Amino acid sequence: MDKPTNLIEFETMLLGRHLSAQTARPRRAVGRLDRSAYTLLGRIEMQGPMSIGELSDAFGLDASTLNRQTGAMLRDGLVERIPDPDGGMARKFRITGDGSNRLAEERAHSIRVLDEILNEWSPEDVATFAGWLERFNTDVERYVGRPWPRP
Repeated sequence: MDKPTNLIEFETMLLGRHLSAQTARPRRAVGRLDRSAYTLLGRIEMQGPMSIGELSDAFGLDASTLNRQTGAMLRDGLVERIPDPDGGMARKFRITGDGSNRLAEERAHSIRVLDEILNEWSPEDVATFAGWLERFNTDVERYVGRPWPRP
């Protein structure tokens, strides 16, 4: 690993593996959201109702993948289909009250886990790390042309 980007590649691979292991625990048995629902609900929460086409543009996923994922969320009562509030032809997905509650619960759980992992870090180190992650993500988003809305 002679270049810093080699180390970044390795560490981001491990981060993805750690996050996948966290999401691979038996979520459905305890009412937890799967990774795709968590991500889709987070985007819909930030942006408002979205169509399959808008979700496809936002995530770079094909319509068949999104139809499968949104279908599961519809069956679970996490989203509902509504007419386009702007009068467009495509129906949109809007987060339900239950979807919003479950997203909030999942987010709170994720934050508790991060608090446990980072409990020996100084507040300054946590803030610095958060800033670097935000910078890295916004640079990736700019590179791929898919910015993520932020609060």
